[in-house]
Amino acid sequence: MNPLRKKRLIIILAILVGVGAAVGLALSALKENINLFYTPTQIANGEAPQDTRIRAGGMVEKGSLQRSGDSLDVKFIVTDFNKSVTITYRGILPDLFREGQGIVALGKINADGVVVADEVLAKHDEKYMPPEVTKALKDSGMSAPTQAKEG
Repeated sequence: MNPLRKKRLIIILAILVGVGAAVGLALSALKENINLFYTPTQIANGEAPQDTRIRAGGMVEKGSLQRSGDSLDVKFIVTDFNKSVTITYRGILPDLFREGQGIVALGKINADGVVVADEVLAKHDEKYMPPEVTKALKDSGMSAPTQAKEG
C-alpha cells in the first residue's frame, strides 16, 4: 500500500474514532440529565422508575399538607383526580405553593412509592399551571381550574 494512502487512512480512522467517542460521551451526559414527567396515576401504577430522578406533578390535595414542627420536612399528596401520590420534601416551599393548585416536584421514588423531592416548583400567577400538569389533567378527563394560558 502506498505510504500516502496509508497515512490518509490512519487519519480518517482516527477522526472517525474521535467523533464516535465524542458522540458517545454527549449521549451519555444527556441520558443522565433527562427528567421525564410522570403523573400520579403512572407513579401509582408502577410505570415510573425507582432510583431515577423524575418530575412528578399534579394538583396538591386540599388538607394534605403536613409540616414538621422541628425541621423543614414537608409531606403532601398530589393527585391527577384518578390516583394520588405522596411527596416528601425537605426545604422551604416556594412562596406560591398552595393546596388545591398545580405543582411539579423533582425527585426520586423510594421503595414505598413515595416521591422524595429535592425541588418543588409552583405556579407563577393565578392562571398558570405547568403544561405537563394541564395535559395530565386533560388526559384524566378532569379540567384544570380556570386557566388562561399554558407555558
